[in-house]
Amino acid sequence: MKAVIMAGGFGTRIQPLTHSIPKPMLPVMNIPMMEKSMMRLKDAGITEFVVLLYYKPEVIKNYFGTGEKFGVKIHYVLPDADYGTAGAVGFAREYLDESFIVMSGDIVSDFDLLKIMDFHKSKHSKLTITLTSVENPLEFGIVITDEEGRIEKFLEKPSWAEVFSDTINTGIYIIEPEILKYIPKNEPFDFSKDLFPTLMKENITLYGYDAKGYWRDVGNPESYREVHKDIFDGKVKYGYKGKKIEFPEGVLYIEDDKIPENVEIIDTVVIGKNVKIAKNTRLQNVVIGDNTEIGEDCKLKNSVIWENVKIKKGCVFDNAVICDNVEIEELVKAKAGCIIAQNCKIGKFTVIEQDVTIWPDKEIEPASIVTNNIIWGEKYKNAIFKDGIAVGKTNVEIDCEMSCKLAEAFASTLPEKSTILVARDNLPSSRMLKRAFVGGVLSNGVDVIDLKDFPVPLLRHKVASDENIAGGVYFRQNVIDPSEIDIFLFNQDALRIGTQEAKTIEKTFFREKFRRVDYNEIGFLRDDEYTKKCIKDRYIKKIKETIDHKIIKNNFKVVIDLMWGMGKDIFPDILKALEIENMLLNNYYDNLKLKNFSHFEKICKENISTLVKCMDYNAGFLIYPHAQRINIVADDGKILNKLEGLMSGLYLFNLEAKMQNKKFKVFLPLWAPDMIDKKFEWLEIERGKYSDFSKEKFSKYDLIATLDGNFAFTEFSIHRDAVYASLKIMELLSRHNVKLSEIEKEITSFYYRIFSISCPQNKKGYVMKKFLSYAKTKRHLSEEGVKIYESDDEWVMMIPDRYSESINLYIQADDNERGEMIYQKYEKMLKEWIK
Repeated sequence: MKAVIMAGGFGTRIQPLTHSIPKPMLPVMNIPMMEKSMMRLKDAGITEFVVLLYYKPEVIKNYFGTGEKFGVKIHYVLPDADYGTAGAVGFAREYLDESFIVMSGDIVSDFDLLKIMDFHKSKHSKLTITLTSVENPLEFGIVITDEEGRIEKFLEKPSWAEVFSDTINTGIYIIEPEILKYIPKNEPFDFSKDLFPTLMKENITLYGYDAKGYWRDVGNPESYREVHKDIFDGKVKYGYKGKKIEFPEGVLYIEDDKIPENVEIIDTVVIGKNVKIAKNTRLQNVVIGDNTEIGEDCKLKNSVIWENVKIKKGCVFDNAVICDNVEIEELVKAKAGCIIAQNCKIGKFTVIEQDVTIWPDKEIEPASIVTNNIIWGEKYKNAIFKDGIAVGKTNVEIDCEMSCKLAEAFASTLPEKSTILVARDNLPSSRMLKRAFVGGVLSNGVDVIDLKDFPVPLLRHKVASDENIAGGVYFRQNVIDPSEIDIFLFNQDALRIGTQEAKTIEKTFFREKFRRVDYNEIGFLRDDEYTKKCIKDRYIKKIKETIDHKIIKNNFKVVIDLMWGMGKDIFPDILKALEIENMLLNNYYDNLKLKNFSHFEKICKENISTLVKCMDYNAGFLIYPHAQRINIVADDGKILNKLEGLMSGLYLFNLEAKMQNKKFKVFLPLWAPDMIDKKFEWLEIERGKYSDFSKEKFSKYDLIATLDGNFAFTEFSIHRDAVYASLKIMELLSRHNVKLSEIEKEITSFYYRIFSISCPQNKKGYVMKKFLSYAKTKRHLSEEGVKIYESDDEWVMMIPDRYSESINLYIQADDNERGEMIYQKYEKMLKEWIK
């Protein structure tokens, strides 16, 4: 028999514990739940596994690998969409050629699996459902069987009025492979809602085995705590890692040989590897993960502590969950029910009240009294904006209340009866928060033109070109972390709000000093489709006036991958209007793929590379979901990296400047490479900081670019625009009759890399001081960060990351050997300073 492990859920109900790891990898007694399930299946004789992935698949793959170190063989399957529970299993049908057991990776159970298997075989069952009895069946599917175990009736997630049994479906199934033919391919299909009714209609008998023992779906933080309590109380046969050592009042299970001295052990304590515990500390029913340090005189009770945690002296915790990489200073006291998520820092003398949850990456100032959940900002009551963007967890850090308050604060800075544009991507979360925002704006006497789902470049183009529009707002799901929402606030020039504007809005937000108008002065809302059509038509008209589309039409064939994003709403119309021969890929919305974008991005790159090369097209462009960023594909199928993409754009722009016999001005970030600037003799390249740029300053340049595939050609707009940028590059390639594969050879290769070095927040200033002190002995610049020249062309630049506990290191060198030497030199220096 084989086993299928369902490990693709997002773990939404158990946030913030699943902030950085998928739910099946949550540790219970220092063992990931999924690992425990797999080992129990292995003990039952199963050695071949199919693991169904979706959310953060790389975490599970990196941990389990091929399965060899666990004595099993693992096949990983990542469905390309949400096909439901049965549909996901059907997606793996190529591996399921014999009887197989299906089990979720996020349950804790001690059922006798061999008895379930024997029951299945004895009944010659085609599908057996494992059942158990619970006190509250509302969250599960309830089932009734006859005396022989045949299932007579079931109902998924009933109300109390519908409950007809306390026997529930545990989600553990044994299935014969012929059942797979009843599961349609590439369609959403659920076990309880779809497959079971289908089989019963086909007169296929379903059997239910009433299992005895412990079973718990670890679905929320409270159940995560409870499962540990149940293990400590002996309600479940789970097992402990490490050797057992008896103490007068308890028992210790420890994975290291070094036993903590002068530590009081009460009831059951589980300790991982390389754990340091200082004297006079008392532990009672506690699990402590690897590489954790506990200071002296601490009192920890009924708590779960993950890995790499530092708790200093005199701290008191009861019924707490403390996640990875948390640092807790002296004399912190937390009442029962505290959760501290990953990468938090708690200042000394802090008191955390009962049942408070502190979300990831938060810093609590010393002597704080934390009475509410902390979900907003990097610090307790910290700033809202990061470079003019409000970023936060959807419906957690940024919920409808927060969105409405932000709107009131923003609108309070605008004149009454002014008008703004508001738009979003096509995600339900964006729609929800945008609607809350619109209400807040109207309450301040500001009119709103609601464009609904609309590409952000078009919104910005309209704001910038219409003097009657006072600003714009755009809501979008974050591509890198789909659980986050990004809210962009634009001024009347369609630029992101600057530092001073952000501070004004934040001040109003936190003081809640909003301008509320009389009922008959409330703003007017307009959301007609005609307005959207007019904006699109004017945008296309401006492109046709600016781009030499005839030369593209006559000389160019292109593959465009719209990556399931907002480009769908404009790019096909433009290509049609300009009569450019094209092949469009992924020209439709797919929210599920966007939720796992990093995986499908790789597939997009592989596909477009093959198509461009095999079909002999001139180029390809990946248009990222929000239609602002591009990735260029050369005619030989090569996907240009960030550096190659920028250099190719500069090469083409230099050819154009030479043809026009005039210098073009280009603006790049300070950390952009400058090794081959001399090759671009017709370009005047300036480097600097983007923050708080005005329309007047942007307009001085012909091209503004970054290293992330963002290009703004100011002949059309001062804003980054993937649609126009890709068309401009097509125009330049056509006019100068060059190929991207030829440009690659012309651009001299050199070393350029960006590194991220971990650095605690409280050490960043010290490290930069040391770096600047070292820089004084060399040629250096310190306009943003510190840049040290190792030679005329070789340099290293250090900039503290403003959002994470790390320092970014940018290195340019003649070749790989020199670059690696420079990196190793400065990495060693940095680590010494950080110590």
